[in-house]
Amino acid sequence: MDRRKSIKAIALGTVGAGILATACNPADKKEDTTAALPAANFDRTPEEAARDNKIAADKFLTEHELATITVLADIIIPKDEVSGSASEAGVPAFIAFIVKDMPHYQTPLRGGLRWLDVQMMNQYNNAFKDCTPAQQIAMVDQIAYPEKAKPAMSQGVQFFNTMRNLTATGFYTTQMGVKDLGYMGNQPNQWNGVPDDVLKQYGLAYSEKELKECISFDVQK
Repeated sequence: MDRRKSIKAIALGTVGAGILATACNPADKKEDTTAALPAANFDRTPEEAARDNKIAADKFLTEHELATITVLADIIIPKDEVSGSASEAGVPAFIAFIVKDMPHYQTPLRGGLRWLDVQMMNQYNNAFKDCTPAQQIAMVDQIAYPEKAKPAMSQGVQFFNTMRNLTATGFYTTQMGVKDLGYMGNQPNQWNGVPDDVLKQYGLAYSEKELKECISFDVQK
């Protein structure tokens, strides 16, 4: 099973919060240029709308951090024949919003991103986002599988768990993600009542009045 199918299987069960890493804040805190999340398709109270707009207007992630998150998100959920990638579904903007809406993610996420760049500099002399796709996957393979990861990679494992959970949550709560799961929701159907064999099994039957009042549909086979 490839990584994208594994994430889909997790989403079909539940998408939860990840294990948080402990890390230090970097000195560089340049503002990001993340656009506000698209307007929701449901009504918001004036208070809720004002709160969402305030959070969206605030800045936390740097451009470098957001670019790294974008690459990671697309590694976790890449584009396939069914749907687009995590970034095409707007996951980076979702994560940028979440770290402002839920500040307890800020230190673990920023610390994890810094840890990732340090590891990549040590191994490939480049920040994660500037490495080749093969180098990026090689690093992800070192931290994506907790049971196989080396003890020295424990912080990276925790960080990647957080990224994976945030990415899956962001993706599978979008229209694209819901379609990717094949979820149909409530759909109109045609029902001719309880089948005759089931009624007979329980000693029941529809009355003549009920049969006349009910609509009967032809079953296409």
